[in-house]
Amino acid sequence: MHLLRRILVAGGLAGALGVAPAPAALAQDVGVVQSEILVLDPERLFSETQLGQQMLKDFQAAREAMSKRNRQLEAELEAEEKSLTEKRASLSPEEFRDLADQFDTKVQRIRRESDRAVRDLERRRELLPVQFMRMVEPVLVGLMEDTGGAVIMDARSVLLRSDAVDVTDLAARRIDAEIGEGPEASQEAPPAPAPAPEAPEENGASSEN
Repeated sequence: MHLLRRILVAGGLAGALGVAPAPAALAQDVGVVQSEILVLDPERLFSETQLGQQMLKDFQAAREAMSKRNRQLEAELEAEEKSLTEKRASLSPEEFRDLADQFDTKVQRIRRESDRAVRDLERRRELLPVQFMRMVEPVLVGLMEDTGGAVIMDARSVLLRSDAVDVTDLAARRIDAEIGEGPEASQEAPPAPAPAPEAPEENGASSEN
């Protein structure tokens, strides 16, 4: 059975398969308690391991970089709007309207790009726990082998677990030892909205009075 079908199984699955939890046995030579039924808290594993913390740190850095870029764009647009307003008196109504329309189009494009970048970044945040579990999968496989485990259940789905062994702490220690903070640059910074094209020489900064 594929690991993803055995790890973090919903609480009722063992009963549906007719698997009776085996009492925890004494530790073997490897110093790990033996049990067919293991439980694990994915949220704790993600938040308490070096890998999970580094992934969150990388995400925060990417979000701050995006915020900085958006503030830069906002300042540039405000300056362009001010410049355009100052030039209005020296332009014909037609010339001003053309420049104002160009500026408005530019603003709308940048806003769409920024909104899309924010949505993409938030979607990446939602997927971090899934990515994390895939990265630690080999460690959990080894843990199952050492404990004789048949399934690892999500602790959040288990109401009664007197005969099951919670391996969250053990798994966290092994992940820290074997993976640490993970490969460098595990999270790439999201692309910032593309800079706007250079405006015509007369282009200024706003369509409003």
